[in-house]
Amino acid sequence: MSTKSDLLAFATGLPKAELHLHLEGTLEPELKFALAERNGIPLDQTSVEEVKATYDFTDLTSFLAIYYPAMNVLQTADDFHDLAWAYLQRASADGVVHAEMFFDPQAHTSRGVPFETVISGYRRAAVRAQSELGVSAELIMCFLRDFSAEYAMATLMEALPYRSWIVGVGLDSDERGNPPQKFAAVFARAKAEGFFLTMHCDIDQPGSIDHIRQVLTEIEVDRIDHGTNIVENPELVALVKERGLGLTCCPVSNSFVTEQMKSDEIVALMREGVRVTINSDDPAYFGAYASANYVALAEQADLSLADLVLLASNSFEASWLTPRRRAEYLDRVAEYAAGYGVAGDVA
Repeated sequence: MSTKSDLLAFATGLPKAELHLHLEGTLEPELKFALAERNGIPLDQTSVEEVKATYDFTDLTSFLAIYYPAMNVLQTADDFHDLAWAYLQRASADGVVHAEMFFDPQAHTSRGVPFETVISGYRRAAVRAQSELGVSAELIMCFLRDFSAEYAMATLMEALPYRSWIVGVGLDSDERGNPPQKFAAVFARAKAEGFFLTMHCDIDQPGSIDHIRQVLTEIEVDRIDHGTNIVENPELVALVKERGLGLTCCPVSNSFVTEQMKSDEIVALMREGVRVTINSDDPAYFGAYASANYVALAEQADLSLADLVLLASNSFEASWLTPRRRAEYLDRVAEYAAGYGVAGDVA
């Protein structure tokens, strides 16, 4: 690619799945103001610029201190629909054809918003995306790891009537002092109920390798979110590769909490045959949706078009699509790549 605009155009047109996206992290300032006005909620900021000026993150904890209070504007099913619908429209324009989206019900039920309100709004947007945008969208229910395991189990029980609306369960929020094994019983029950399993293993956390080992050998997840610290342990890398598990990496959000976006680690894992995928995490806060993450990594690591095609293929290989639908999407990626003469370079 000769210019950044050419690279962005290629990355935008490239069919891709997004597997690490927090719906609450897509709350753009403009929508935040609109929902606050709709619901009569006063805000400390009076302009988009003032909102963005608060985005001064140096680690996961400082990010969460801004992230959770912003959710107070989400009150009704329409609010949750509008949030998800805004993301899905933007994702569609960004080349995302399949999205497996995190949502945090406890961030809402803990402040008095009913579970049904949350799930019904998000579900309506997901159904609408298929019919109006041709984007398939699934929901992944995350438990907040800084709450108790008992609260997580109660949330799982509350979700069971909506089982057909939720493809899997995950674990996010502050990892410090909240290891995966704290939720082992919850995830065992979720697995028995037929949910796919994933867990955040955020970058450069205390005990990162031990947490990754727990999710692989004790919880036995189907995917790992972030997880790039796994490069520190070749045995765990070999295990992930053997099982064909995906890592949902987020280069731009990484760059907010570390000096480098972990491009060396991501690319090393990709070269070794691990199914690393590229995603936007909380794009309203980090300023980069899916394609911009592809471009940022490509520029940082000097990736080829074939590398980007491989990353897009990985996104479908690591997804929770049925084999038939996965194959259909992979064919679309191959067709797109062939149009740029790079299909033969992709292994």
